[in-house]
Amino acid sequence: MTHTKCLPSCCFFLALLVMNTSALIGKSHSKGKDNPVLQYVVKNSVREPPVMEKLRLKTMEDPWNIMMVPPEQVQLMANLIKLIKANKTIEVGMYTGYNTLNMALAIPEDGKVVACEIKEEYVNIGKPFFKEAGVEDKVDIRLQPALKTLDELLAAGEAETFDFVFIDADKTNYDNYYERSLQLVRKGGIIAIDNVLWSGRVVSPAEDDITSQTLDTLNKKLHKDERIDLSMLTVGDGLTLAFKR
Repeated sequence: MTHTKCLPSCCFFLALLVMNTSALIGKSHSKGKDNPVLQYVVKNSVREPPVMEKLRLKTMEDPWNIMMVPPEQVQLMANLIKLIKANKTIEVGMYTGYNTLNMALAIPEDGKVVACEIKEEYVNIGKPFFKEAGVEDKVDIRLQPALKTLDELLAAGEAETFDFVFIDADKTNYDNYYERSLQLVRKGGIIAIDNVLWSGRVVSPAEDDITSQTLDTLNKKLHKDERIDLSMLTVGDGLTLAFKR
């Protein structure tokens, strides 16, 4: 009888262990760096161009390198960009430009990446690698708040002309970024939203955890949003793919 009564709590504990070691592995260069399954995935699937490897290693020298999108995730997005034959793309929050470079390499020669960033020191890290890769003319860096850039694009008549948007900036504005991106992408276009699981804290956000609450609210909104088709993945720190209907 004692063992029978303990079984539910034991099962719950085991479920948490499985979740922590499987569903929320994290990024291959941070929380998942010691996870053998994730490292196996990286070793046996990631095909990183040499110039991207150089930028990734340079980014790892920055104390905030946890913000970098991991190679296993950027490759997924590059494949999606190629799959939908994307030409015009946006990155909301470029950091050092690792994924900016990834997107620029994935689009055609006449393609464009509008890269939104507010810190010039991060932009300056990526620029030499854009030049080395021969994609500097594809990258349109907007050094200003991303909302301003998105509003400018809409004001310029570019609604429904973009194919792919990646959102990875300040979480408090995620819903604003999403709504503007939904106006900017064409039907069949993709909005990829990063950090939607926030290390699992979205499951039960603390009362003083505004970021987790904001992400949780957005996740639930997207689940009910009839304007899109939806997939939420456990890649990295959680990646939502919203496909505009």
